[in-house]
Amino acid sequence: MFILLLILVVVLLGLGLLNPIWWMAAAVLIFGLVHYGRGDAGGWGRGGDSEYREYRDHRDRQDRWDRRYSRQRRGRWNREDRRDHDHHR
Repeated sequence: MFILLLILVVVLLGLGLLNPIWWMAAAVLIFGLVHYGRGDAGGWGRGGDSEYREYRDHRDRQDRWDRRYSRQRRGRWNREDRRDHDHHR
């Protein structure tokens, strides 16, 4: 697929010698190729699956962190509440 697009760019640049509008078309195509690039698996786009995978991994790490430290905080808060309750009697 990339080879076909490369050939198309060369043809458009060649046609640009006849009419400058073809150079504009080639420039737009080159911009699209550079801006969007090729994905990790040879597909088109900026990552796609890899971006979702990174997001999912980050979300899972954040969930584990929240579960771990919310249990610790909950226990500390309960102890502090008991101390305050016993202290104010």
